[in-house]
Amino acid sequence: MADRRKRLAGNVAGPWFVDSSCIDCDACRQLAPRVFSDGPGHALVVRQPGAPGAPGAPGAPGAPGAPGADVRLDAFRAMVACPVGAIGREETGPMPSGLFPMLLEDGVFYSGYNSADSYGANSFFVERSEGNLLIDSPRWAKLLVREIEKRGGISDILLTHQDDVADADRYQEHFEARVWIHKAERRAAPYATHLLEGEASKEIRPGLLAIPVPGHTRGSTMFLLEEKFLFSGDSLYWSRKRGGLAASKSYCWYSWDKQVESLIRLADYRFEWVLAGHGERIRLSPDEARQGLLALTSQFSRA
Repeated sequence: MADRRKRLAGNVAGPWFVDSSCIDCDACRQLAPRVFSDGPGHALVVRQPGAPGAPGAPGAPGAPGAPGADVRLDAFRAMVACPVGAIGREETGPMPSGLFPMLLEDGVFYSGYNSADSYGANSFFVERSEGNLLIDSPRWAKLLVREIEKRGGISDILLTHQDDVADADRYQEHFEARVWIHKAERRAAPYATHLLEGEASKEIRPGLLAIPVPGHTRGSTMFLLEEKFLFSGDSLYWSRKRGGLAASKSYCWYSWDKQVESLIRLADYRFEWVLAGHGERIRLSPDEARQGLLALTSQFSRA
């Protein structure tokens, strides 16, 4: 829980605040950009979400952060997702229920409950009749586990790379799930049941492709579902500041040259959603996604 004695001075006046334990993982800004913004090395509350019934909070239903979205609900989601409990409120009243998993589209959900063990990385849950998927791991949370149980559990856990494993072992044991990770990252998940090898793509089941993308780490892997949902780990994300697809040279732990090569090869695949571990998620048309990726890799080639 956030500590009001550690409330950061840059928060606007009001009951909601961020304290000094914030690790600047960006989860709150992704979920509630009208409430939270950048500070020097941390997030800050720049707009109070308001009391129930106040103008603008809640508003009409909508995607988090979008015009017409429930600002207060966005803020509660950010509070729950925060991996270190740095968001607090000095007010009474119940926490809304059913915040996570949060539907994005067509049975694909953002898990919430980001883990400090993965520096606040995003995780995703997919509901499918042939077996549900967990992509990377949230922190272990009983409320989330119950919601996943209601939806039929988890058949496969797909780990994009060694940094975002978090509590995958606990989800694996509880749901008796298969676990996929690249062989080069095996040490991060010794309990993995299936290992990917090399740089060739592999169909895990119909409509689900594992695409090795070495660069960020040696065994970084993206997972492409139904030529629509690209779970990109830490290799590709949407940048609010750039207004386009981006990749980080500063947070590349294995080889930047290999990461650029991997992203160039990615242009051969069709996708719409970019669902990143670190960085913003975005839905584009297939043409927009391809052109955005080509523009990004072209920029790297000229550098």
